[in-house]
Formats: sequence, C-alpha cells, structure tokens
Amino acid sequence: MTSEKITAAAAGTWKLGDLPVNRIGYGAMRLTGSAAFHLGVPSNRERSIAVLRRAIELGVNHIDTAAFYFSSLRSANELINSALAPYADDLVIATKVGPHRDYSGEWATAARPDQLRGQVEENLRQLGRDHLDVVYLRRMRQDSIAEHFGALAELRDVGLIRHLAVSDVESEHLAEAQAIAPVVSVQNQYGLDYPNPETDAVLRTCGEQGIAFVPFFAIAGKGGAHGASGTDDDEVLAVAGAHGATPAQIRLAWTLRQGPHVLAIPGTGNPDHLDENVAAGALRLTDEETARLDARHTSGG
Repeated sequence: MTSEKITAAAAGTWKLGDLPVNRIGYGAMRLTGSAAFHLGVPSNRERSIAVLRRAIELGVNHIDTAAFYFSSLRSANELINSALAPYADDLVIATKVGPHRDYSGEWATAARPDQLRGQVEENLRQLGRDHLDVVYLRRMRQDSIAEHFGALAELRDVGLIRHLAVSDVESEHLAEAQAIAPVVSVQNQYGLDYPNPETDAVLRTCGEQGIAFVPFFAIAGKGGAHGASGTDDDEVLAVAGAHGATPAQIRLAWTLRQGPHVLAIPGTGNPDHLDENVAAGALRLTDEETARLDARHTSGG
C-alpha cells in the first residue's frame, strides 16, 4: 500500500472531550530507545526530532506521552518540546501519571494520590505547557482508583488539566472514575493478537457512551514493550497481500475498524514506519476480511 500523500485525516476524526483529533495519532514511547523507553539503546536525537516533525506534516494532531518515557539519554517529553514548541493550536498532547521511575530508570512503587500533582507538574515542565490537554490515570493494579482519580479531578478543577482519562482498567474502574468526574478516554492494551474479554467489554462500553478507546501495543500485540515478534500467520499475510499492505498496517486497520471511537497511537522512531502507520488510516478492510480477523482475535490467533 502506497503511503504517498496520505495524511492522518484519512482515518477520520473523533473528539477527546471537546478536542477533535485524527484517529491515527502517535505514541512517543519508542522515541527514547531502539525497543522501548526502558529497553535497548538510546535513540538518535536528531532522528527522533525529525520523526516528530514529520508526524505533524502528515496531519498527526494527537500525541501520547509520559514523563516516565525516558532512557539513559533521551526524554520523550523533552524531545516533543524541542521538536514541536511552540505547539500548533490543534495539537492534543495526552500524558499519563501513576507509574513512577527513579532517576536511574528503575521502577519504584506506584505514586500515592498526594504525589500525582508532582507528576502532573513534571509533565507540564518538560512539555513547556501551562496545562495538560488529557491526563490518564494509569491503574497500577489497585482494586480501587477512586482516591487517585479524585486527586486528578481536583487538579482539573484548578485548571492544570483539561480532560481526564483512565488506563489499564476494567469496567468497574471506569464506572468508579465516572462517578467522580467525566472520563473522555480509556487506554488499555488491545490488539489483534491480544484477546481479552474484559477489554473487549470496555471497548464496547466506551462506544456506547461516546468515550474514546485508545489501545496501546496494537501492532506489537503480545510482544508489548519488546515490540512485534516479526512473524505473522497466513490470515494476516493474506489480507495484507490483498491490499498491497504490510501486516502492521492490517493490524492498525483492523483496530480502527472496531468502532469510530477507537483511536490508534502507533509509535516508532523510524520515519519510514511512521509514513506506513499513517497510511494505514486510509486502508479499508472488507466486511469479510474483518470477520475473519475478528474470529482470529477471539480465538487468540
């Protein structure tokens, strides 16, 4: 599938609260290293900045990041700031709080509710913003997120955050958050190779309520932060061949086919992969192809 002249607008749009975004966005995690923010070798700074600027040229207006996306030499937020500030009026930057890494890069315990303001302020400082467009509370296996989400709701009330969202949640956590303040988006691991009945249920609930659903690792699947395995079964390869597309593009197209409220945030530090990811937004699977891939997802591949 050619990526020439295809922009992120080809995927259509959705709103994060009152903020319209193209359904193909960009995930910043892989900006900081060859495999992920805590794996591999540090990225090349100039190349990472070029990828970010190319994303904007291609119509990407939704970037997902976090202050804990850093490697030994690179910070995703600092790269975004350096590459894109002053920011375009239509650019929506979403970030996450909850997980915590110390300065050596090691994971520490999850942030307490009273520590979330510090995490929000760190994102503001690194990005050079006076408010954050969207902040996800990343659940860290807590049974209840009410106290943490309530702390973020207070920061929303004082203007540090525009919209609230939740990540790595089940249906009960979404309902718990909504009882405190509006939720504009849910971000869970989800993909063709990652069947999870609970996440499927959350995706459907979001569609019914007009909430954005933003899967992470949509291409990597079970590989998660380590990246895709590089192997694809005959079903995916057959659909890719029919469209002259790559298997990764088929995975993104299938993800977007799950509902108009589903957004994609594929991440890459490779300019060629960026063009391919954005071009996937123009790919339209047939009903028959979608049904075949749906069955594969349900069965676990």
